Amino acid sequence: MIRSAALIVAAIYLCGHWLAGLSVAVLLLIWRMLPAREGPPVLALAMTTQWTQVTIGVFYAGLTGRPMVTIERSEYQPMVLMGLASVVALTVGLAAGRTWVWRPDAGRRPAELASWNQLFGAYLVAVVTRGVLQQVAWSYPTLTQAILAFGFIHLALLFLVLRRLVAPTLESRWIAGLLAFEVALGFTGYFSDFKEPLLLGVLALLETFDSRRLQHWVLGAACAAVLGLACVMWLAVRAEYRQDFDTELFSASRVTRLERVQALMTDWLRERSGGVSEVVDDLVDRGWAIYYPALAVARVPAVLPHTGGQIMGDAIVHLVTPRILFPNKPELMSDSEMVRRFSGVMVAGAEHNTSIAFGYVAESYVDFGVPLMFLPMLVFGIGCGAAYEWFLRTIRHRELAVSLVTVVFWLGLFLFERAWARTLGLTITMMVYLGGISFLLDRWLLMHRDEHAQAPEIEAGAATIGGADPW
Repeated sequence: MIRSAALIVAAIYLCGHWLAGLSVAVLLLIWRMLPAREGPPVLALAMTTQWTQVTIGVFYAGLTGRPMVTIERSEYQPMVLMGLASVVALTVGLAAGRTWVWRPDAGRRPAELASWNQLFGAYLVAVVTRGVLQQVAWSYPTLTQAILAFGFIHLALLFLVLRRLVAPTLESRWIAGLLAFEVALGFTGYFSDFKEPLLLGVLALLETFDSRRLQHWVLGAACAAVLGLACVMWLAVRAEYRQDFDTELFSASRVTRLERVQALMTDWLRERSGGVSEVVDDLVDRGWAIYYPALAVARVPAVLPHTGGQIMGDAIVHLVTPRILFPNKPELMSDSEMVRRFSGVMVAGAEHNTSIAFGYVAESYVDFGVPLMFLPMLVFGIGCGAAYEWFLRTIRHRELAVSLVTVVFWLGLFLFERAWARTLGLTITMMVYLGGISFLLDRWLLMHRDEHAQAPEIEAGAATIGGADPW
């Protein structure tokens, strides 16, 4: 308690703002309420990532004194408070859902899913298959969600490989090589797909992190440094890089894309050797997902009325009417349209093949206002917490259960700026498809093990009968 109070006071003193102290208190609450009973602390880290997107500008401006667009052009404080309250609501919901479902576990719980060779072979197959699935998915609109969900199997297998490389012996060279390959692969996509492998590496490390081992500190610091540098570089070159996707040859070749992004980064480093601070400012402003929601808070209900739940209603209807059964269902309003309508800023949209994030918290505020806006987050958190514990208890193979909940709940919960429709859609889709595949695989492996366990008993019984035969 004394150390927590000291951290809060230090944050207020160093940043010169009471919001910094409140933010630290929320962070401490997250890690207190969401401990990991098994596997990595994926729920706590996901909520910490959302917390970072709410508060990073407060700490950056307070510690560096650098000017921030969000601070200069918006009333950011009410939105930061709403963001922190939303993170708390989700955290409380997750903790309540876990407590509600948790039971002492008993019975057979096989530790390993497969041999090392089988696991690594499956990972290599998933790497190749994911690229094919990403290209095929958009050709079949009614199956796009399902096909993309199967692509996440690659991340689950990657996490399992990293988990085995971390414990019991930390294989630093293999981990570095695997993450370098995944980061390079991530840079060949349209979005910043290089982040997930690094963060999964951090999750694998946190599961067995030992503060007394220097190797653990070095690996964690290296992942953080590479992630920060990669984000800065991506922000600097992504606009020019994405323009080339209009060329069919470029979009079809990963090698060509990797060569292009390397060339752009090299040119940028050569030309901007003294301008890194401006790019970091842009990166923090981009990561601080407060600006457009803050503008919306200033306009609703002063200029525009609350929608009375229309956005949430549309998201739920979109969720319960899968395109495979309702191929003609209308598209949801894009995030950019939300920003234009409620924030009053004409941002780039679908006509430029982009989308400016608005976020589930801003949508909830526009729908319901304070305090009812926090109720959907509490309910969603309870559902996710209950599902997390149910999957851990129901799937018997521990590697399979841990990898499933790590990937599903990391990808489903870590983004503060994602809209409700996409948050609900992605999370439920992964639970249904990845959870269903994991459940069936788990049961098949258990039956397979039972058959092998019974075979020696049958042979022993036959031998006994044969030995007792008087003839």
